[in-house]
Amino acid sequence: MKKILVTRKLLKSNEERILKLWNAKLNLNDEMYSNKKLIDLSVDCEGILSSITDTIDENVINKLSNKVKIISNFAVGFGNIDIDAARKRNIVVTNTPDVLTDATAEIAMLLILGASRRATEGIKKAREKNWKWSADFLIGKQLSGSRLGILGMGRIGRAVAKRARAFGMKIHYHNRKKLSPDLELKATYHQNVRSLFSVSDILSINCPSTKQTKDIINKESLEYFPKDAIIVNSARGDMIEDDAMIKALKDKKIYALGLDVYKGEPQINAGYLNLPNVFLLPHLGSATKKTRTDMADLAIDNIKEYFDTGNCKNKVN
Repeated sequence: MKKILVTRKLLKSNEERILKLWNAKLNLNDEMYSNKKLIDLSVDCEGILSSITDTIDENVINKLSNKVKIISNFAVGFGNIDIDAARKRNIVVTNTPDVLTDATAEIAMLLILGASRRATEGIKKAREKNWKWSADFLIGKQLSGSRLGILGMGRIGRAVAKRARAFGMKIHYHNRKKLSPDLELKATYHQNVRSLFSVSDILSINCPSTKQTKDIINKESLEYFPKDAIIVNSARGDMIEDDAMIKALKDKKIYALGLDVYKGEPQINAGYLNLPNVFLLPHLGSATKKTRTDMADLAIDNIKEYFDTGNCKNKVN
């Protein structure tokens, strides 16, 4: 029976399935493994079921046992793994696409609603139990009729657009290429981010993390937005230059911000924490029972497919 290492604790049904398939080293206490411990624990394993919280860089890859043939990442993203280093060592890396689409799109809409309707301030007032109603009490922004810019019109971006249309929002987007009419559904395509940002009353970031998208929201690009724009990010934390964003929020250039992802998470830039116009979530994008179960099942399927066939359709390297 083949042996695998599972680096984080999974839901019970997923772990039971793994134990039926392989001799598995489970992480029953959900310990955050150091790089050294991950390397040591995987020394006699043929596969690793990793998490986005594991940093499997070139140094780790090069120290893995020659027995390791596949790293199946329990995430749609795989920026935590040096896929080039893995390729050089003939280690297959896989991810879990498609199954996160609906849950992540729902979180994007929660961020949009929370930021636009001043939820952070509202929650604080409700818990203080001393608010007084007035005609201008915590007036926020209405979604209907507003222009939603979507940066990255892949599966998640299109799912956000579908939900936003139900709120009466007008959809604009920028993508690496223009979508076909059946996918675009009359959304307005913009050839560059400057054009998209300039019409975005609200911007939803839904693109992958790449060298090109790192800090794409920065001091210069923040000037492209209409005054009182709202920005939300449910993709990856390195899209936003934090200091520039915090200044724009303090200066009221940007009306509000909604974040589910952060640079260096869980260490959030302290500048965000006391701003009333920032709506924060602790990376809940995929946090539904159905999605987390489906993600783990797909990560398991990826390992099984590779062990059975020597290949995997969700290979990313």
